[in-house]
Amino acid sequence: MTSPDQSKPSPPPAEGKRLPWEAIPDRLRAGIEQQLHGRVVEAVTQPGGFSPGVAARLLLADGRRAFVKAVDDTNPESPGIHRAESHIAAALPAGTPAARLLGFIDADDWVILTFEDIDGRMPAQPWQPAEFDRVLAAMADLASWLTPAPVSAPLASERYNHLGTGWQLLAALAGTDDLSDLDPWVRANLGALAGLEQGFAAAANGPCLAHGDIRADNILLTRDRVVFVDWPWACLSQPWFDLVAMLPSVAMNAGPAPEAVLAVHPLTRGTASEAITAVVAALAGTWTYLGRLPAPPGLPTLRAFQRAQAEITLDWLRAREPGLPE
Repeated sequence: MTSPDQSKPSPPPAEGKRLPWEAIPDRLRAGIEQQLHGRVVEAVTQPGGFSPGVAARLLLADGRRAFVKAVDDTNPESPGIHRAESHIAAALPAGTPAARLLGFIDADDWVILTFEDIDGRMPAQPWQPAEFDRVLAAMADLASWLTPAPVSAPLASERYNHLGTGWQLLAALAGTDDLSDLDPWVRANLGALAGLEQGFAAAANGPCLAHGDIRADNILLTRDRVVFVDWPWACLSQPWFDLVAMLPSVAMNAGPAPEAVLAVHPLTRGTASEAITAVVAALAGTWTYLGRLPAPPGLPTLRAFQRAQAEITLDWLRAREPGLPE
């Protein structure tokens, strides 16, 4: 693994703007306590992730712990995202390395999920070799465990806004937007990039239930397990999809280059290079397109994170497509 480059600025953290536990209306907090069969005596906000709501570890009066995540309609997309996660979390088979859903409330413009608390921590950032190796091994096990998919979920090509269409959306702006903020290589090759991403659906869709959003902030390391949390983006994909989609965030946080991982990881063994390129192109296009948009309500840090992801993924795509003119 390469050492962190101290000359580069730190990447934007994968953190949004959290609300405190007390932001949940009293009646709904009472409902959470009823589901947990205990009184909450402490709530510690957890910063990782972009949900514009509550994310807190709870301590109950009898010493038990739980984790709660809750959103209102501050961001109009967030309630639907939490509802999607409740469907997936409730249906994951026993043995899946994920937190067990304990309760669900959908009332008064709030959507609330309560999970078992995982006694673990996020991987250190910058990535450390031993921890990264643990995560890579766990991802191979996860893909094997969830193929064929044990839960109904959307196809990868249907699950995400703009994934597989980002370059095409940018190309459609060319008549009204000079796109001067884009990398010159992107502007020179926009048509070719749009063509590459059109292979996304055929490349990515498959029989595996993918987590769909694996990053360091969605991973917890315990003494003997790797647990993957936050499942709202779960989708039906190829077993290698999660790995490819995660690697830009790894490189952004001083981990190894994506190609170095793909060369040795069992999930991509025998996979057509064109399929991986189509997914990389789709990721780069989506993050480039979204990174130019205004910040969504309640998510002031998201666009900076997407732009940083786009920069890393564009470098990866350029290396995979050396035939495109500079």
